[in-house]
Amino acid sequence: MKLTPEQLARRWPVQTFDFESTESLEAPQAALGQHRALEALELAVGVAQPGFNLFVLGAPETGRFEATLQRIRQLAAALPTPDRWCYVNNFRDPIRPVALRLAGDTGVRLRDDMRQLVEELRSAIPAVLESDEYRSRVEQVEAHFASLQQQAFGELVEEAQHQGVALLRTPAGFSFAPAREGEVMPHEEFEKLPAAEKERIAQAIRALQEKLERILRQAVGWRREHRDEMKKLNREVTTFAVGHLVDDLLRKYVTLPGVVAYLEAVARDVVENADIFRASAETPQHQPMPQMSQMQADELPPLRRYLVNLLVEDGATGAPVVSEENPTFQNLIGRVEHVARFGALMTDFGLIRPGAMHRANGGYLLLDARKLLMQPLAWEALKRALLTREIRIESPAQQYGLVSTVSLEPQPIPLDLKVVLFGDRMLHALLQAWDPEFVELFKVDADFEDDIVIDDALLPAYARLIGGLARDAQLPALGADAVARVIEHAARDAGDRGRVTLHVRRLRDLIAEAAYQAGRQGRERIGRSDVQAALDARRERTGRVRRRLQQHILEGTILIDTAGAVPGQINGLSVYMMGDTAFAQPTRITATTRIGEGNLIDIQREAALSGPIHAKGVMILSAWLAARYAGRQAFALNASLAFEQTYGPVDGDSASLAELCAILSSLAGIPIGQAWAVTGSIDQSGRVQAIGAVNEKIEGFFEICAARGLDGRQGVLVPAANVRHLMLRDEVVAAVRDGRFAVHAVADVDEAMRLLTGRADVDAAVRARLAEFGKLRQKILAPAPRNRQSRH
Repeated sequence: MKLTPEQLARRWPVQTFDFESTESLEAPQAALGQHRALEALELAVGVAQPGFNLFVLGAPETGRFEATLQRIRQLAAALPTPDRWCYVNNFRDPIRPVALRLAGDTGVRLRDDMRQLVEELRSAIPAVLESDEYRSRVEQVEAHFASLQQQAFGELVEEAQHQGVALLRTPAGFSFAPAREGEVMPHEEFEKLPAAEKERIAQAIRALQEKLERILRQAVGWRREHRDEMKKLNREVTTFAVGHLVDDLLRKYVTLPGVVAYLEAVARDVVENADIFRASAETPQHQPMPQMSQMQADELPPLRRYLVNLLVEDGATGAPVVSEENPTFQNLIGRVEHVARFGALMTDFGLIRPGAMHRANGGYLLLDARKLLMQPLAWEALKRALLTREIRIESPAQQYGLVSTVSLEPQPIPLDLKVVLFGDRMLHALLQAWDPEFVELFKVDADFEDDIVIDDALLPAYARLIGGLARDAQLPALGADAVARVIEHAARDAGDRGRVTLHVRRLRDLIAEAAYQAGRQGRERIGRSDVQAALDARRERTGRVRRRLQQHILEGTILIDTAGAVPGQINGLSVYMMGDTAFAQPTRITATTRIGEGNLIDIQREAALSGPIHAKGVMILSAWLAARYAGRQAFALNASLAFEQTYGPVDGDSASLAELCAILSSLAGIPIGQAWAVTGSIDQSGRVQAIGAVNEKIEGFFEICAARGLDGRQGVLVPAANVRHLMLRDEVVAAVRDGRFAVHAVADVDEAMRLLTGRADVDAAVRARLAEFGKLRQKILAPAPRNRQSRH
């Protein structure tokens, strides 16, 4: 069936639209054609049960991320703002910081209140400890214990003098020596004393020494009592200074038991460690305590033990929506930082840094599945957090025993969020097949459509989509003729004249390129010619390989005939993919036939240059040959197929019709017109089946023919099932309209052979040749007759 120009492309006249430009169109309300995916999103958001997280499937070009993010933000804005979390010092066990849950801006107020408390204590405690009253009480304590020592030593000295012994203080301590009239007796005089006197003095010194030892032991107790009295005094004075300040905070946060317990612990710790405020008093008052996030690598001020580490502070209302572009292990669950000080790594609760799950807690966390799976330990960390419903900050190195640095074990934070993963369908299928926990954690799939049926009812909505894309990108408005051209390209991109693509990123890029072309011409509105210029420029920009292959064909380096007729030779059409760009070129396919045993040799497969789908297509055409021509007789045929001048892998079954036609031509001895190119796959019944990239294939052969000169005899045979997919370029449609080129749709092999050869007796010729092959084969295989010997 010869196709008319109207069957080769669908065009939308400007009169189809009721607007002059997209400037007057309203923005689309939701992602066009994605209602099924958005309903799945609503389900995931609405079900407040574990495991109802969302996996968004589809191509990134569909705008799946933007549409999902927009809808989730709309839903999140109506939800209550979640509580905030902060970490505070655990004074009993500093290695395990305490997590506090605070509603609204309570965390910010508590953080500011604690900073203010520390600043006030920095001045209040030193002032109290330097007051006259405090000094007077210290002097009383000092005087009391000094009098105890003086009295004890005074009595000892008096007794020693009565015994004629002097108490001496030496660098090594106290000692006794004989004395006379208050002076130490020289050794010579002591030796002159009577033995009885010397014995009396020695006994007296031993008795005094025992008393001295008892006094020294008492002095140790007095010093302990002195320290206790000073601590008691300091506690009393510090409690007086701290009490009213902390009491004000206690009254302020009386409804929060966790905060009350923390403030009471702060008060106790301040009383026990008042000396650090004395040291801090040396810092000028105009230098306030730095924020937790402002600590440098060489400073850990002791007073930061009383500050609050607020994990998240954004001030936003509604549920948070967080998109993490780099989902590493630590970026997800947070980390504990360390600072180097005196050659050692140190840390405290103030160096706990939040992760994406902390920021999204109570809301939604959006992640790219591929990026997540590429990060070590990140996928397992996410699943563990979702299964346990808590965020546990831990170091991977310590988890696997790779380092021995002392770190923290922060109290886990309860997790309440929805995770939205974005990935392609293949990745989703792999996770479902190989990770059993995935099915339990991601129970809802939102599958974004790649295209949508275009009809009169949908046309206005699609025009609004195009206008919205231009408006969102701050590009000029499109005229109605430009909208029509964009829709035509969208239908070609969808591969179906009855559908249009929903790959909004590609549409946005095309509009941007068209805006550039309009700007070069000084136009403020994008027209049809600007869209066409953008498409032409894009094709030229990505056409280096295509032009080089065409040049090789036109120069005769690659042998492609577009005139004449040759038996067993046909022009197939091969598609080349270069990134996002596809183009096609003719490929010479040849077939040879001979007497044999029904073997079909695919030279591509024998050379390991054939893919599995191509091999399948060759086996199907071999089965068709055997079914049609060897039903009641031996199949006395050997045939060979080759893709000439191809030096790389070949796959796909779209050349199986051309291969079969080449074999039939070789068998029948009837030449095939080389002005034709053929594409299509066949089944075992000989019916021609649809193939892909039909537009690129037709245009690829058209360009070669046009370069050599169109004479009205060139054309392409395509499957009849592909007619609905035709969206050819204007120059091809114009050539068909002028009778300089033709496109025929065929439904079976016989119809194709009639067009290619111009004859209707191909089947009969094939049968005659096969019958001849059969007779020759029988003759060759027949046993030779025995010679009779004569008798004499």
